[in-house]
Amino acid sequence: MFHFFTLLIGLYVAARFVPSLPVGIGGKWLVALGILLVSQYYLFGRLSFGGMASPEIPFGALAFLGGLFGALILLAVFLLLKDVVSLFWWTGYKIGWLPSEPIPVYRINVALAISALVLAAIGVWQAVRVPDVRRVDITLNRLPPEWDGLKLVQLTDLHASRLFEAPWMRAVVSKTNALNPDLIVITGDLVDGTTANRARDVAPLKDLKARLGVFVVTGNHEYYSNYRDWMAAFDRLGLSVLKNSHVVLSPKGSPLVLAGVTDRVAAGFGLPAPDVETALSGTPDDAPVILLAHQPKGAARYADAGVDLQLSGHTHGGQVLGIHWLTQLATEGYVSGRYRVGDMEL
Repeated sequence: MFHFFTLLIGLYVAARFVPSLPVGIGGKWLVALGILLVSQYYLFGRLSFGGMASPEIPFGALAFLGGLFGALILLAVFLLLKDVVSLFWWTGYKIGWLPSEPIPVYRINVALAISALVLAAIGVWQAVRVPDVRRVDITLNRLPPEWDGLKLVQLTDLHASRLFEAPWMRAVVSKTNALNPDLIVITGDLVDGTTANRARDVAPLKDLKARLGVFVVTGNHEYYSNYRDWMAAFDRLGLSVLKNSHVVLSPKGSPLVLAGVTDRVAAGFGLPAPDVETALSGTPDDAPVILLAHQPKGAARYADAGVDLQLSGHTHGGQVLGIHWLTQLATEGYVSGRYRVGDMEL
């Protein structure tokens, strides 16, 4: 269905962009064919290069083709907006409200295409650079004074792949360790691809250092990428995976509960679905609870279960301005940043 939808986008762009180009019929057919091929970028990746989420092609080619696909989507949006504006402009001209006809279509289309390519290039650069550190101060009502100043680093959606290979992962690890964290948590989607293809790329994670440990929960992509193999690989890397379970941290005397739930897609693979009651079973009374859950969806239920702080990922911040509205529909309104859900911080 996804590939059919992107094909429709490609057809729309070809129909609204190509006819206005000042080139011969042969050139127009070549441009149209190129647009339709770019629209099926993910289909070709799935059929020929190892998977839709992790095509096994060199970084440069992957970044270039991904950028072209992003530019196609942007151009489709720009053309749609142009068509709406042109309709109103043409109507205004015909009834005498506007003094002139619209600017020649091909000039607008070329300007829109250039804008889409530039924005897509910026988007690719933003996606593949080592992420910045974002500092957030959080106050939990039940946190004992002994835990004041706890420095927790959350990593999420690292998506080890041909876009994010070992050197990139080493840079993330180095940047994380430089913060001298007390605790490191990774809230899912560490990998895209099989252990055979990605083991070298995730290997730097074994060098993460934190006084209280490094803990992980699974994201949906771990299930798409052969869950059982990755659980064994994470164990070898010294990453403690919380699967509807918890640990009690108490080096300062007062207990702090760190819990984690599985991802919501797990049941579709015959594996345990997220179960916060099981994850919190047997926790000390009145101990503050930090919950790791890959998807923010379900936060109200976690708040009712007594969680003080939920850390999630999955949404990629809504990905692109405008598309974040669609993300909201799928994630109960949670897209990026900090939320208050009952007595819980998300």
